[in-house]
Amino acid sequence: MHVAVDDVELYADIRGEGEAVILLHGFPLTHRIWDSTAQSLARDYRVVAPDLRGMGASGCSVGPYLMEQLAGDIAALLDALGIERATIVGHSLGGYVALAFARMYDERVARLALVTSRLAADTPEIARTRRELAVRIEAENSLYAVLETMLPRSFAPESPGALIETARAIALENSPAGLAAILRGMAMRDDAHDIAGDLSMPVLAVAGAGDRVVPLDEARAVVESFPNAELVVLERAGHLPMLEDPAGLERALRSLLAR
Repeated sequence: MHVAVDDVELYADIRGEGEAVILLHGFPLTHRIWDSTAQSLARDYRVVAPDLRGMGASGCSVGPYLMEQLAGDIAALLDALGIERATIVGHSLGGYVALAFARMYDERVARLALVTSRLAADTPEIARTRRELAVRIEAENSLYAVLETMLPRSFAPESPGALIETARAIALENSPAGLAAILRGMAMRDDAHDIAGDLSMPVLAVAGAGDRVVPLDEARAVVESFPNAELVVLERAGHLPMLEDPAGLERALRSLLAR
């Protein structure tokens, strides 16, 4: 369904009934990356998987999209759905949005899961690379640069090639303008280590042993920074455990939801 949020409409896939679980996708993907996880969790929970502003079936506005703006969109979406409090699950970019949401609306976060995500801001070099990539995809009006540079290294080396094609098909649901606005917003985000110590809700960090995007030591930094956090390492996964090890990810999330 589409929900009017500020100056755009957000698309959200909504399934099941019960306690709310919000699934925030990563870059350059859409809510569909969560299909398997959402279907499984919806047996016991109300699962909401939105497309972030400018991505998938959600509307675009003038960028850049700061993480705080995206978090505000999620708060407005929850208001529209009558959800006061929820477990927030964020993958990669979605983790950055989840952290901003937890900082801004901590009373609305029952639990927090960061899936192959990090607390650190971009280094100057990475921020510059993101900005250059944004310029390139706008100039080419094409997602080619994103698909060729990011998706292959998002998987563990032993992951089947068919998974890359699945992720590619999902990524192609995005527009160059939306991804450029997201890239610039990610490059501008703040470091979150300092705020983590003030957040007392149960936190889960999920890492892929074969993740070549967010190294395992960054997942350990998540656990060390929060007062009430646990780490789960999925041995058969890289940066996209919802595709590479969906059963392992579901077990980890259900363990968090039981806390």
